[in-house]
Amino acid sequence: MSKIKVAAMQLEPGGSTEDNIAAVTGLVREAAGDGAQVVLPPELFEGPYFCRVEDEGLFATAKPTASHPSVLAMQRLAEELKIWIPTSFFERDGPHHYNSLAMIGPDGKVAGIYRKSHIPDGPGYEEKFYFRPGNTGFKVWDGPQAEKLGVGICWDQWYPETARAMMLMGAEILFYPTAIGTEPHDPDLDTSRLWRRAMIGHAVSNVVPVVASNRIGTECGQRFYGHSFICDERGDLLAEFGATETGVLTAELDLDAARRHRAAFGFFRDRRPELYGRLVQDI
Repeated sequence: MSKIKVAAMQLEPGGSTEDNIAAVTGLVREAAGDGAQVVLPPELFEGPYFCRVEDEGLFATAKPTASHPSVLAMQRLAEELKIWIPTSFFERDGPHHYNSLAMIGPDGKVAGIYRKSHIPDGPGYEEKFYFRPGNTGFKVWDGPQAEKLGVGICWDQWYPETARAMMLMGAEILFYPTAIGTEPHDPDLDTSRLWRRAMIGHAVSNVVPVVASNRIGTECGQRFYGHSFICDERGDLLAEFGATETGVLTAELDLDAARRHRAAFGFFRDRRPELYGRLVQDI
């Protein structure tokens, strides 16, 4: 049997980088204590979500992978606990800046970097000012028992192409660290149910479990709506939070069963790539 225990976390980052890393560390320890082998913190947990405004002074918070405090802290923790921690961080690489993720394995090493491919730009989410579109392509990594882990970052989670590309690369679980909440231009618009439905749709159409971690709390009037969850390959929720809870969600995933269900549905057997050329034409 190929069963893996995974965890999502939900919390309110705020204050200093050290405080945020300490809070995430506590939740990682809690998840590992419950048997989780892969633990997913939210997007950019190092601090408040700074992309609400365009402020050139905030570029100073970006660091290279090898010296970023979030990455270094999670490396030490992953090695100690012998787990995988997909770690989101603000990366500086020479003159370029990325919204990146380091896949950290139980040896404490960075197995690779994924740079967010889809960069949003709108009221309260002005990420194009800070982040260059990722140049890594989509990524999957070996996880427990060598099963492949696929990770997209926040805005990536709305794109069916992201999920399908990772599946075609062999992903058997999809993870999405997130920072999303209210829309400053429309206070009555609550996208939390749309956000969740989009990812559950990826689970169903790819027959794959999905793990999503979001932040909570109000930052300068912008409320982050949580609703972190873990669902199975049929889109059924195995664990979920609402809009205010802090803590960890854990669930055991049966990847052998997911493989059987994926084969039985025939979604990958019946693909017609020769008909999909329009998908890659920018016209």
